[in-house]
Amino acid sequence: MTDVSVPVPADLTGVCSTVFGERLPLARRYAELLAGEGIEWGLIGPRETERIWERHILNSVCVSPLIDDGLRVADIGSGAGLPGIPLAIARPDLSVCLVEPMERRVDFLNLCVSELGLGDTVSVVRSRVEEYHGVVDVVVCRAVSSVTSLVGMTAGLVGPAVLLAIKGDRAPVEISDAAGELRRRRLTASVERVAVDGMVVGTVVRIAER
Repeated sequence: MTDVSVPVPADLTGVCSTVFGERLPLARRYAELLAGEGIEWGLIGPRETERIWERHILNSVCVSPLIDDGLRVADIGSGAGLPGIPLAIARPDLSVCLVEPMERRVDFLNLCVSELGLGDTVSVVRSRVEEYHGVVDVVVCRAVSSVTSLVGMTAGLVGPAVLLAIKGDRAPVEISDAAGELRRRRLTASVERVAVDGMVVGTVVRIAER
């Protein structure tokens, strides 16, 4: 395995300690895997190393405060394990399924689950979102598609489950663009800006039944 050191930036030490607690070493190891095999295998860009903690790992756990204890979570289009793996590290009470159709990415996800010892709470399923029929309480995703497309892709899951999509500043615009599709499927959407220790770590679009 490639050994790449990716220390927690000094200005993020406090918030990372709050989020991950005693499991922070697992988050550090995951950061190393992203910066090593993740870049080598083309899952993230080579320029992402300096931004792994803020842009990828902390951003991924912004969904955590919106998920109740002990729920079943599916990370659709998991890619390099974002947001599912940081969420599983921060929340060992959750059962997390990483859903990803591409073989190379699935191999990386299995490597991460094994290397981090997450096999008791994390599973990996190779599947397209539209073909995944797991029984879950919450669906999470990051950088997968527009809200309009997500509503269609997750039609078999959302309703019984809540969808938490990590988005950026255009979240309100995406919700507006998806208004017709949301009405047709009797869904509501809201925007949540999540802060930890006073630091905004991400913006989440929450979609659920009316």
